[in-house]
Amino acid sequence: MLEVTLYSELGTDCPQERQLIAQAARAAFGLFEFPFDAEVDVTLVDDEGIRAANREIRQIDCATDVLSFPMLEFAEGSYRGTLEQDRDPETGRLFLGDVLISLERARAQAEEFGHSAERECAYLTVHSILHLLGYDHVDEGPQKAVMRAREEEALSSIGLKREG
Repeated sequence: MLEVTLYSELGTDCPQERQLIAQAARAAFGLFEFPFDAEVDVTLVDDEGIRAANREIRQIDCATDVLSFPMLEFAEGSYRGTLEQDRDPETGRLFLGDVLISLERARAQAEEFGHSAERECAYLTVHSILHLLGYDHVDEGPQKAVMRAREEEALSSIGLKREG
């Protein structure tokens, strides 16, 4: 099971997004049969908030849609760490990392791509969870194709198949 803690820097609790993000994150995590429970923190920000984080952490001065900050070593869904060492002694869960999602950018991209804001928000969540689990898309070839297939698998499992 994946415990999702959602924070908002938008001045609102974002209840609709909270439920969707938790569902999408659990769908991505559920693609794998891990022998452990985990947790992730997701923070909703606006474009300026994600731009500031991108600038501070990655030295890239521009807004983006999502940033993922993994805490553990995974390779395409395979955990490479030591459970005894990485497990939180209080909860027994592994902390996968942090995710920042620009809700402002998600809504703009949804309009640009011609699908719902809900699908875009869920897509960004699944995408970021897969990054935390060791997936990448640095090339335009096999790595990206594998990651895209896993994203669609997770989204389809919660009824958000690619539109069009």
